[in-house]
Amino acid sequence: MQKMKLFLAVTATVGLLSVNAAAGNADLVKEGEKIFNTKKIGNCLACHAVNGKNIDNPGNLGPKLQGLAMWPEQALYDKVYNPYTTNPISAMPPFGLNGVLDDHQIKAVVAYLKTVK
Repeated sequence: MQKMKLFLAVTATVGLLSVNAAAGNADLVKEGEKIFNTKKIGNCLACHAVNGKNIDNPGNLGPKLQGLAMWPEQALYDKVYNPYTTNPISAMPPFGLNGVLDDHQIKAVVAYLKTVK
């Protein structure tokens, strides 16, 4: 009986932590979407359209973003921070390296990008 009570308590705790993490992640995704779409912050939409997202007047200098949900978070972070590490002739500016976006903002953009199918 004690083991069952302990199991139920642990299960309930894990469930609550998962709900809180999902809510926190939803806020981070929303913040990342705002950064992506705001011309005075990230301005990612100036160059990118996004698969499955309704974006007003996306640019076409960069590729249409798709399949990013499958990318590792660190790879997305690195690409936003400094795209030249994987593509030395990239037209994309190094948002993190140049201090345009801070660590938290890049993580928010990555959370948003992870929603792109």
